[in-house]
Amino acid sequence: MTEHSTHPSFDPRLHAALRRLDLRIVRRLEGFLHGEHLGMRLGPGSESAEARQYQPGEDDVRLMDWSVTARTTQPHVRDLVADRELESWTLVDMSASMDFGTAAQEKRDLALGALAAVNILTQRIGDRFGAHILHRGQIRRWPARSGKAALLSLLSTVAAAPRAHANEPGEGGATLSDAITDLARMRTRRGLQVVISDFLETPLTATEQSPAPWERGLRQLALRNQVLAVEVIDPRELDLPNIGLVTMQDPETGHTREVHLNQKVRQRYREAAATQRTAIRAGLRRCGVPHLVLRTDRDWIMDMARFVVEQRRTAHRLARHTPAIPR
Repeated sequence: MTEHSTHPSFDPRLHAALRRLDLRIVRRLEGFLHGEHLGMRLGPGSESAEARQYQPGEDDVRLMDWSVTARTTQPHVRDLVADRELESWTLVDMSASMDFGTAAQEKRDLALGALAAVNILTQRIGDRFGAHILHRGQIRRWPARSGKAALLSLLSTVAAAPRAHANEPGEGGATLSDAITDLARMRTRRGLQVVISDFLETPLTATEQSPAPWERGLRQLALRNQVLAVEVIDPRELDLPNIGLVTMQDPETGHTREVHLNQKVRQRYREAAATQRTAIRAGLRRCGVPHLVLRTDRDWIMDMARFVVEQRRTAHRLARHTPAIPR
């Protein structure tokens, strides 16, 4: 572990900031083991479901609902919703654009830190986590496992992934939209799905009538799952310094171009970047997906903690306004 001691995902502040928090799972799950999350089916659990008439010889008298029995003068039992274990999957974008960074850390460092944080926040007894990794134009799948050793193994594997240089064999294959569609197709069981990316595939002209390529897959993913989108940003993707003539390279294609960063060019760049970020926010909002932004020039651990606290408040509000099951 000593060789990873300076990596964001192994930052001791991570556990200190998040140990009292949890990422609330408000969607019901499908599973076979007993855990701490609400399932779709009836069975052993702690959440009450509908009351029904008692069947002698079939029902457990310990499930007798005495209030309904007293009102109807007929014996009634109340079924329980089974508690299930959570299966979470994270799509980590490790394409060439994620190797960029001009602050204290690169975007891929934040992606790895977000992967660690999400699994720490959701991990309970029996819960499993897996990953899909978009790297060098290919989708690599990590099977769902549980436990601290499995998490450390996953983080080490992602951290050791070589940089995806532009124009190398394999680049130009699968895109972010392909990876999201693959995740929705492969993982049909209800659970938590997390997408970590810079979403630079989003065109500036993306609208509700002409959505971004990844929106269709994300909508499909959100139909059955609780989904979280983590957008990773570097400040130089939003604004450029006044440094005159520079040579710029597109990390995805390898194309280079000399650009004179005068005031007019910088202004157009800022406007284009703002338009793209607005399109990303609007696309995620149309998909009904919570949106967390992590920046390489900010304390991402505190940003993550603030987001989780707000999500907990949202979960409490949803629970408070959910109609109670009639007795």
